[in-house]
Amino acid sequence: MNQNRLELLELKLRTQALNERKAALDELASFPAEVAVPLFQKLAQEKDVVLCRFAVMGLGNHRTDASFQVLQQILEHNQDGNVLSEAANSLFEFGDVAIPLLQQLFERSDNWLVRQTVISLLMETNNPEVLLAVAVQSLEDETQSIQQAGIQALGHLLKSSLKNQALALLTELAQDSDWQNRWQIAIALQGCEDPQAQQLIAKLQQDEHFRVALQ
Repeated sequence: MNQNRLELLELKLRTQALNERKAALDELASFPAEVAVPLFQKLAQEKDVVLCRFAVMGLGNHRTDASFQVLQQILEHNQDGNVLSEAANSLFEFGDVAIPLLQQLFERSDNWLVRQTVISLLMETNNPEVLLAVAVQSLEDETQSIQQAGIQALGHLLKSSLKNQALALLTELAQDSDWQNRWQIAIALQGCEDPQAQQLIAKLQQDEHFRVALQ
C-alpha cells in the first residue's frame, strides 16, 4: 500500500470540498480494512463534525470486528446528533448484530435526528418486537415528529406478527386531540384489510379535520 496515497486521501478528507471528501471516501472503501479503519478511527475523534461523519461513513464500508468496535465506541463517547445518526447508519450495515445497539442508542438519546434515524433503520429489519418497543417509546416523546415516526412504525407492524398489538395502539391513538397525529394514523392504516382497521378508517373518515377525513 502506497503510504503517500493514503496521506493524500487523508488530506482530501480534511478539505472543505465535499466532492473531494466523497471521492476520497469512495477510494478508501477499496482499501484493506487494516489500513482504512485506523485512519477512520483517528478522524472520527476530530472536532470537525463533517469530517467525523465522513469517517463514520467510511467505517460502515469495512464490516470487520475492528470497525464494529470503533462504531460502538463512538456511540458511547460522542454526543453530536449528526455523528451518532451516521454511526447508526453504518452499524446497520453489519446486520442483525447491530439491532441491540440501535435500540440502546434510541433509549438513551433525546436527539430527534438520532431517534428518527433509528426508527427508520429498524423498520427495514425483521425484528417486530424491537420495533414495537421503540415505537411505544416514540409515542411518549415530546417532539411531534418522533411521535409521528412511532405511528409510522406501528403502521409498518400491521404487516407483522404483532399486528394486533399495533392495531390496538393505533385505535387508542385515534382519540388524540392533535389532528396531525390522527392524520398520520389514517395514513398508517392504509392498505390494512383487518376488519378492526377498516372500522377505524371509517371512523377517521368522519373526522372533524378535513385532512384526516380525506386521507
